Amino acid sequence: MQEVKALKEISNVNHPNEELIKTHCSYCGMQCGMNLRVNTKTNKIIGVEPRYEWPVTEGKMCPKGVTAYQQTNHKDRLLKPLIRDDASKKGTKEGFREASWDEALDLIVKNFKALQGKHGDDTLSVYSGVSMTNEKCYLTGKFARVALKTKYIDYNGRFCMASAAGGSLRSLGVDRGSSLPWTDLHQTDCLFIAGSNTAECHPTSMYRVWEVQNRGGYLIVVDPRETPIARRADLHLDLRPGTDLALANCMVHLLIKNGRVDEEFIKQHTNGFEETKELVALFTPEYTSEITGVSPEKLIRAAEIYGKAPNAIVMFARGVEQQSKGVDNVSAYINMALVSGKIGRPKSGVATFTGQGNGQGGREHGQKSDLLPGYRKITNPQHVKEVCEVWGIKPEEMPGPGVSAYELFELMDKKEIRGMYLLCSNPAVSAPNLNFVKNAMKNLDFMVCSDFYLSESAEFADVVLPTTTWAEDEGTVTNLEGRIIKINRAQKPLGECKTDWEIQIEIAKRYGKGKYFEHLKTAKDVADEFRLATKGGNADYSGATWEKIEKQNGVFWPCNEENVDGTPHMFLDKKFYHPDGKAKICALPYRPPAEEPNEQYPLRLTTGRVVYHYLSGNQTRRIPFLKDMCPEPYVEVHPELAKKYQIEHDQIIRLFTRRGEANYKVKITEAIRKDTVFVPYHFGHEQSINLLTNAALDPMSRMPEFKVCAAQIEKL
Repeated sequence: MQEVKALKEISNVNHPNEELIKTHCSYCGMQCGMNLRVNTKTNKIIGVEPRYEWPVTEGKMCPKGVTAYQQTNHKDRLLKPLIRDDASKKGTKEGFREASWDEALDLIVKNFKALQGKHGDDTLSVYSGVSMTNEKCYLTGKFARVALKTKYIDYNGRFCMASAAGGSLRSLGVDRGSSLPWTDLHQTDCLFIAGSNTAECHPTSMYRVWEVQNRGGYLIVVDPRETPIARRADLHLDLRPGTDLALANCMVHLLIKNGRVDEEFIKQHTNGFEETKELVALFTPEYTSEITGVSPEKLIRAAEIYGKAPNAIVMFARGVEQQSKGVDNVSAYINMALVSGKIGRPKSGVATFTGQGNGQGGREHGQKSDLLPGYRKITNPQHVKEVCEVWGIKPEEMPGPGVSAYELFELMDKKEIRGMYLLCSNPAVSAPNLNFVKNAMKNLDFMVCSDFYLSESAEFADVVLPTTTWAEDEGTVTNLEGRIIKINRAQKPLGECKTDWEIQIEIAKRYGKGKYFEHLKTAKDVADEFRLATKGGNADYSGATWEKIEKQNGVFWPCNEENVDGTPHMFLDKKFYHPDGKAKICALPYRPPAEEPNEQYPLRLTTGRVVYHYLSGNQTRRIPFLKDMCPEPYVEVHPELAKKYQIEHDQIIRLFTRRGEANYKVKITEAIRKDTVFVPYHFGHEQSINLLTNAALDPMSRMPEFKVCAAQIEKL
């Protein structure tokens, strides 16, 4: 304890020529608190220190967080706009030359206008990401619809959080990643965690997880792999990839059978129970075991632990969501909380492990193809009218709904979309069925990419615009709890880099749409308009001023005139966001994955993350320590499967599916099912596992099925 106290004291010391800038990590949805150390003479970030007063993580950071500051002044930073003069070299780093901002922006507007003049407004598309601030996400939606006048905008959260959003909206009427604050986690009696490699993907949550067990509570983990958290679990449900829906239905079946339901809560606050009760009657432990591969005894024990727990939290992540039935999976797990009444009170509820830093806020404010700020629907005339009043346009000028992320590339392939403005995303690594996606980008008539590195996707661009890192701008993001927090500028932008919101305003002016944007001079100006645009929506940020966020160490939405200080716990009044105020218990028939193993492809391939890398790896693969710790991808293979194929540890094998192939080094481990192989997805070019993954889409969320497809191994 003395060492911890000493560290806290040291972290508050200002050394000569050094300033500490309070902010948050740039990576996952934990948004761990940190102080960036800045040399005031050189205007350079030189290090990082933990923020112990940040209530979510209390000074804890992971390997990515402690090295995040190194991305800002990295030698690979783009410092000037690039224009490609040699179109034959698209898809490579070659063929670019440096240019002025005026030349680059004029070229963009010239080509975009020419394409729209010939093929219509919707020939352009905007593809964005949610590692940006809320203000940037908001302005990107406005830029696409007001400046470019296109309906084709979507974002990379479609590959990350879309199924969580869809399931929560259907079951609860609202999509906030967590119904309770993270500070409740360690106080509960049972954590039921499905599809989350928490110890690697959200490691700064783990001290709260261990505290549940230290207090005598229980940890149940659902995962095909024996991940670090699964090894410490009281119960590990090692299901086949793609069978979560059957398992969740079995949990509800057993809760009902064993009398672990809250009949009064169900009667007063839900709909759909009788239909669901009838459907889940089929999902006995024995029947479910045949589908999932989990023993009946484990299933019975899991339902018993969750059912008896006075308080419990159901948590889920990409393993559950990145399936062609991801929305059904999420609703099925939420059913557990609804039938047991363990929601709408402290220490009980449901929560999502958000993957991207602003995965929550980034999907709420206009980047999704069918949504407007505040989680308003673009198909709702009243919602459109409310946003148009803020933007100063007529409702008939608002483009209609577009299509999801992967479907954008399908339209590019068909030449219905001929231009793309890409920012804060790297689909040349992160999209499924990559051979198809890369070809679609290569065949675009004109592509613009905004990034601070020359990513794999930027290699397909005609113009690359140098933007800022998170530490060179300011604004808000919304962490995995639904807590709005403040990111502060620590360093002036390097070289000629501009923020994404500044770039969009410059293009809008050249497009003749300056009057809708020219009043936005600072990030604070964007924030004030953004908050106004959310007022009255489900995700209402109107009362979350920067001053209030600073004072309260974050503000939970909704925050407005009714909830002046925000809403840490959702549904305390047992009122849900459906028109009748009731939650929906969903009857969900089981569907298998889009691809099941057969004689030609007998294995199940699943993908995921490692602790040392983030998303496509565009940032983390450049950081020396992180690269040294995990320099390349690998394929996890069970010893019995390795013996069958006569392959050895560290041997190179060919892994292939119906869509592609790649070579990987073998990692033999007992921590995976005998019928399953696993590859991390943070790597590009010929190492990308998404060359192999399936683009089968969830019918509601349009989420691709990253987490399961049929595969085969070939010994080289």
